Amino acid sequence: MRRDKKRSRKRVCSFCVDKIEQVDYKDVNRLRRYISERGKILPRRISGNCAHHQRQLTTAIKRARALALLPYTVE
Repeated sequence: MRRDKKRSRKRVCSFCVDKIEQVDYKDVNRLRRYISERGKILPRRISGNCAHHQRQLTTAIKRARALALLPYTVE
């Protein structure tokens, strides 16, 4: 049997579109979009970020968690 492959458009990095050079850990509203309901950081293939900004995003989320701006887990 053949599987019909669903054609999906490649997601574009929202940081590149907005021309953001550095991901800021204090921008909690933007960081919340890249965390799942369980509190995990979304991977690059789901979020659509480029590799450069995904690395910056993970460090920014970890810093925001350490400063209690974001939760580690969601109840």
